[in-house]
Amino acid sequence: MGGRIRGADRQKKAPQNVICVQNTSKNCFFLHFMHTFERNVLFLQTVSVKENKMASLTEKTIDIEKILKEKMGPKAKFVPGFLVGWLKRIVHQDQVNAFLWESRDKTGVEWLEECVRYLDMTLVVEGKENLPSPDDGRLYTFVSNHPLGGEDGVALGAIIGRHYDGRFRYLVNDLLMNLPGLAPVCIPINKTGGQSRNFPAMVEAGFKSDNHMLMFPAGLCSRKKKGVVSDIPWTKTFISKSVEYQRDIVPIRFSGQNSNFFYRLANFSDKCLPFNLAMLFLVDEMYKNVHKTFHVTIGKPIPWQTFDKSRSPKEWAQVVREQVYQL
Repeated sequence: MGGRIRGADRQKKAPQNVICVQNTSKNCFFLHFMHTFERNVLFLQTVSVKENKMASLTEKTIDIEKILKEKMGPKAKFVPGFLVGWLKRIVHQDQVNAFLWESRDKTGVEWLEECVRYLDMTLVVEGKENLPSPDDGRLYTFVSNHPLGGEDGVALGAIIGRHYDGRFRYLVNDLLMNLPGLAPVCIPINKTGGQSRNFPAMVEAGFKSDNHMLMFPAGLCSRKKKGVVSDIPWTKTFISKSVEYQRDIVPIRFSGQNSNFFYRLANFSDKCLPFNLAMLFLVDEMYKNVHKTFHVTIGKPIPWQTFDKSRSPKEWAQVVREQVYQL
């Protein structure tokens, strides 16, 4: 599934020293600014979810300066110019805008496959015969580890979506709904914002639908601990809902990892900051991973009856997590 299209440029070397935490007013301002940026916009929140349609795309869909003015108001003028420029580079504003514009006529599975081509991903799929037949009249829950935070989701969506003719849905961060090409196959989830009260109902709607579900139960991309890249403990939702709706679970393992810089930043952010600063760098990590080969291993479906009362749903979730890493 590899290939190249115009616009897939090699990534420039990213800055190595991003933050230095000291008790100074400048660093306090920087951390406050990054917190605000991460919470409100990150790298995708450029189009209102309420206006999430093809018409919202322009040749400059992602506009960092516009975002800062809209979200920070008069305070935006105090953001140093070098920081604005750095943000544009770290989210690859020009490259992403060019791709979004060039692929504006595609949605759903076609858009995901276009992403695979743009990123020049070579996918080696093992165990494809374990994917249940699209014609067996049943619905399934597909779960995977989340090593990259971007390319893995795109690749698995392309594989599952093509096999089931688009009949699948992601449970994803609601910021991703701002990508018109991706929105048709997403169920937006925001567990920390004002939408959090609707989280159970939205998950319920997904499992009640006639679509297969593709989930990353860790909720975050993998972390690196003691030299090993692996997911944080998985949440139980995919177990409890799969049992409730009698969906067998298909485990998937995706190879790959982000840069050591990313993992150092993620560990620092998890320990020392009240927000996920590392998420801001996921686009940069995606561009660092272009032109690479990734191995996807699909395991045999696990019958929903397996998840009985001998363990709690949370415990069963970790059992499936361990099985994924054994694939």
